[in-house]
Amino acid sequence: MQQQQMTGGLQPHPTMQTPPAVITTKDLQYLRDMMSWELLAAKKCSHFASECTDPQLRTVIDKVGQMHLRHYALMLKHCKNNNNQAMPNVPAPPQMQ
Repeated sequence: MQQQQMTGGLQPHPTMQTPPAVITTKDLQYLRDMMSWELLAAKKCSHFASECTDPQLRTVIDKVGQMHLRHYALMLKHCKNNNNQAMPNVPAPPQMQ
């Protein structure tokens, strides 16, 4: 019962295994925000790793920064989607009467 109260009784959405063929404007705005956050996190990791005097901690911070750069690169790859080429394969929405 408590779990239902926390989630509002809604079932979790299934995770998308592959990116959609077409990226909407809203998707692109969300990706842009996420990419900004990832790039900022990578820059902060780089800065703090260079300030760090503990070599083990510096290595950990560098690894975290590299993870953020990988996430950034993956999102950039998804943004390079050719929507014009994919649009003919998207079914038309039902017409309202």
